[in-house]
Amino acid sequence: MPSDPNAITISVGDKIPEATFPYVPYTPELEDHTVCGVPSVLPTKDWAGKKVVLFAVPGAFTPTCHINHLPPYIQKYEQFKAKGVDVVAVLAANDPFVMSGWARVEGLKDKIIALSDINAEWSAKLGLSLDLSHRGFGTRTARYAVILDDLVVKYIKVEPLGTGVTVSGADAVLAALDSI
Repeated sequence: MPSDPNAITISVGDKIPEATFPYVPYTPELEDHTVCGVPSVLPTKDWAGKKVVLFAVPGAFTPTCHINHLPPYIQKYEQFKAKGVDVVAVLAANDPFVMSGWARVEGLKDKIIALSDINAEWSAKLGLSLDLSHRGFGTRTARYAVILDDLVVKYIKVEPLGTGVTVSGADAVLAALDSI
């Protein structure tokens, strides 16, 4: 959960604030791990008229994110598509090259988009940033999941600090899609 649970400023029924997320789009050339790719941007307005599952992690390659959070989304990607999800994206405060490297190691290819929330600025607008300076990580995104339908929040759940992956995990989000 964010440093201050009372700071969360978004809830079900709200329209998300606009943002433009840097990322490195997948291309087959990225299979050569000496290729870095060219960063681009994805504005949230591109999600208008779409059903989007966005889950945020404190950091690429960090143990819980790398082992417990992202892999089930990859494994269950086709289930998300079968439930009408147009876009699945993972968000972290890492730069677009780190997110691209993580996406390549995990084999995301063109399925799950790895987006950068630089300095957790967008997450902060939602009250969902996390100060991990005491660990040397600076400001990060909290661990959370959001289901959007035409830019409107239909589901938002935030993990309490130090609890691992439950309400923001793939299984919880898949179950929530059944009731939306």
